[in-house]
Amino acid sequence: MTDQDTPSTAPSSSGGRSTLVYVAAAVVVLLVGAAAGMLITLAAVGGGDDNPGPDSIDVGFSQDMRVHHLQAITLAGMARDRSEDTEVRQLAFDIESTQLDQSGQLSGWLTVWGQPTLSPPDQPHMRWMAGAHTHSDTTGVDLMPGMATSEELMKLRALKGTEFTVYFLQLMLRHHEGGLEMASYAADHARLGYVRNLAQKIASGQQAEVTLLTSMIKARGAQPLPN
Repeated sequence: MTDQDTPSTAPSSSGGRSTLVYVAAAVVVLLVGAAAGMLITLAAVGGGDDNPGPDSIDVGFSQDMRVHHLQAITLAGMARDRSEDTEVRQLAFDIESTQLDQSGQLSGWLTVWGQPTLSPPDQPHMRWMAGAHTHSDTTGVDLMPGMATSEELMKLRALKGTEFTVYFLQLMLRHHEGGLEMASYAADHARLGYVRNLAQKIASGQQAEVTLLTSMIKARGAQPLPN
């Protein structure tokens, strides 16, 4: 509903209700999509003795990518609610819905495999990528590539208008670029075919969005954040 569709009396109140209805409907759609993704995964993936173990690429990727996705969902939700840019709000909704669905699948796998949805807090991320060229040791990392820091999230929350929109795009671009290495590695090295398939889907989708985000940033007179 647009402002033109609302009655001429009490326009501010009607506009506020319209926004609240839109946000509430969007949240319902997103939550239903995430729940459906998890239920479908639970039905399609059978448990058994052949499930991957806690130190496998399949489990490590599922746990770490789920955490990575959850921050992207948080960022996208903020932009969907607060950005004044229609194009950015639509992109944010697309990212949020896609990654909620994928997070549901990752959670479903981990549940079926009998593994926690989060890696143990005393273990660093990405230990499962011991063969990757940029993570060739087994120590892992405390902050995964592309993840925004607490200070960056606080800065985003404090911004408004165009500054908020541009900084969101910059953070999301860096976030996508950081997740690409994990997804590409799992697409090549995970043992289970359905894990490799989702990892490849994530890598392809985020690569396309990297191109889009880069063009959107430049169109708004800004540049990507330094690596």
